[in-house]
Amino acid sequence: MPENKITSYPKEKINILFLENISDVAVKHFNASGYANVKKINGALSEAELIAAIKNVHLLGIRSKTQITKKILDAASKLQAIGCFCIGVNQVDLKAATKNGVVVFNAPYSNTRSVAELVIGASIMLIRKIVDKNKAAHEGMWLKEASGSYELRGKTLGIIGYGNIGKQVSVLAESLGMKVIFYDTETSLPLGNAEDRKSLKEVVSKSDIVTLHVPELPSTKNIVNKNLLKHFKQGSILINYARGEVVDLDALRKALLEGQLSGAAVDVFPVEPEKNGDSFSSPLQGLSNVLLTPHIGGSTQEAQHNIGDDVSSKLFNYLEKGISTGSHSIPALALPPQEGTHRILHIHHNVPGVLSEINTQLSKHKINILGQYLKTNDTIGYVVLDVNKNLSKNALELLRKVKATIKVRMLY
Repeated sequence: MPENKITSYPKEKINILFLENISDVAVKHFNASGYANVKKINGALSEAELIAAIKNVHLLGIRSKTQITKKILDAASKLQAIGCFCIGVNQVDLKAATKNGVVVFNAPYSNTRSVAELVIGASIMLIRKIVDKNKAAHEGMWLKEASGSYELRGKTLGIIGYGNIGKQVSVLAESLGMKVIFYDTETSLPLGNAEDRKSLKEVVSKSDIVTLHVPELPSTKNIVNKNLLKHFKQGSILINYARGEVVDLDALRKALLEGQLSGAAVDVFPVEPEKNGDSFSSPLQGLSNVLLTPHIGGSTQEAQHNIGDDVSSKLFNYLEKGISTGSHSIPALALPPQEGTHRILHIHHNVPGVLSEINTQLSKHKINILGQYLKTNDTIGYVVLDVNKNLSKNALELLRKVKATIKVRMLY
């Protein structure tokens, strides 16, 4: 349980907004620490709706549906941090968040096991043709046959993107007797007996099942397209529990209908509904050898609990201690608290002379710095200052006047 300490800004005035049915773990985390103004909304909000709602919000929690644009960030004058209660941060305009001095956190490891297990489950469902047999049974048809059904043991799994989830899938697949090969643009140490391959074509041409675990980047958009699909092993299976933009779904449909692939499992789509109950369409609908799921790769109670705990802890630590470890916008700093001081955070444009000006102004007014740390990235600088309690208000005002200042905040 986090320490319930006194902060310079009254906790009852801190407004926290959680969207997309974020785990109650996050709400309880802040309530237990004395933050009463925590509002939770089940669905995502449109840009216009969020602009209207975010005016007085200090902390914002989202999942993957809510798109945080520059317009939203420019309207959020009080916003200190965004918590993405999911793996990715591509739904946030990180460039705008950085320029506005807004910290962006996520939970890159918390749902790893949940996604990996579902990949293995989908592999079994498709290679045993369970989808077809289940449909037949529901329609009153008995379809007991072994034709086209196989074990996973002895088959080759090709992993595209050997990161946290890819490695977890690799371990589980090997435990079932599969051979694992992988491709990643970054050099990565193989786990177990997994083998690195030098190209996408080599992996897909030798794999019985190909599973994707890459981020959404310009370089990964439609990475699986009609040209690459031609190199897939005849009758192989494709699984995409990564990002919706990485597969050309029209090309995949054609490959499935022509028999180049025997099946596919897709959990993510280029365009997804904002909330449960909304209509959904995909080129893959109506294909009996395709397993479609509504972006539930990380949707387990365990994963959502872990994500809620992870991201809310990061938000809490930044709000009360200035710790920005894990941030995708503000440089990462973790200066330990000092007794008998007041802590001030200063975020500024990364231009020469800012730290010198800070120190000169404080020195000129005889304000002693008891602790100080600066870290920069290409765009901004982040300074954590511990100063004498008796002079902290003076220091805060002086720091607000420093040129290139974006945000100044006293923590305690």
